[in-house]
Amino acid sequence: MKKFLALIFLTIFLCGCQKNNQTEYQETESKEMPEEKIEIVDIDSKTRPFAVVVNNATVAVKVQQGLDKAYMVYEIPVEGNMTRLLAFYKDIDDLKIGTIRSARHNFLDYVFEQDAIFVHWGWSHYAKDQITSLKVDSLNGLYDKAFYRENPENLALEHTGYTDIKKLKDLASEKNFALTTDKGLVLDYSTKEVNLDEGETANKIYIPSSNVSNTSYEYDQENKVYKRSVNNNKHIDYYTKQQYTAKNIIIQKINTKKASDNYYWELQTTGTGDGMYITNGHAMPIKWSKENRQAKTKYTYLNGEEVKLNDGNTYIQIQSNNQNYTIE
Repeated sequence: MKKFLALIFLTIFLCGCQKNNQTEYQETESKEMPEEKIEIVDIDSKTRPFAVVVNNATVAVKVQQGLDKAYMVYEIPVEGNMTRLLAFYKDIDDLKIGTIRSARHNFLDYVFEQDAIFVHWGWSHYAKDQITSLKVDSLNGLYDKAFYRENPENLALEHTGYTDIKKLKDLASEKNFALTTDKGLVLDYSTKEVNLDEGETANKIYIPSSNVSNTSYEYDQENKVYKRSVNNNKHIDYYTKQQYTAKNIIIQKINTKKASDNYYWELQTTGTGDGMYITNGHAMPIKWSKENRQAKTKYTYLNGEEVKLNDGNTYIQIQSNNQNYTIE
């Protein structure tokens, strides 16, 4: 009888263990896999970005800082056969950026796309008129306290202006600028790796803006990024001493002409045009379209499918149709 009771208790115990194990297994099975998220920028964030005009004059390139933290950077032609950079920052607590230069009215077309707060030190007369008449939220080194000067390389005064994100945030708050937006991002990122295997090989890219100014990239196959150079010199951050890189490169071809004063440039940023998307060692031809100044630029493959970019920083090279790029 005692053996019989012991057998019953043993059976009940084993059944209970099996049930508990089964429940634990089922709970493990029911747990959802963590959601894949874009790392370069929080695509769900409603924080307004800052769009910062960065000096790209030949003598000032060596003192540039903070471009490595921008999620996207435009290189835009300006007068004097030169270019300036428009760097976008979002959800960064603190960062030194420089050197800062003056605004051009064409830059507003890219500022509007993301409802960014425009950061610059001075302005052309066209930019001043439009920033004022359109009531653009801008922070200007000519008047605002979020800017300062440093001159470690004994450059001319116009190449010595800096700011930092914390100062910009505090000033934007003091000015009662809206700090959030529903506008969203321009680019569409993919959580899965994008490989353009059907495209042409793109290990070296050369993008001139004039006969005295050019940008080039060389593919780093190990790290799957493009190392950036300016005027055939490595593009180095003055603070980190690291070469700038790009995960994605978009070449956007546009028509350009001189403005009515025969000095500043007019850029045709609206309408449609051609371009190239370059990533992971390959390039594919694309089209771009922009309905109006406030609208987002849309980038599509030739079949009409919208371009999805790799998770990483992007340089958009705005190049005049009068210039030609090369890809090897």
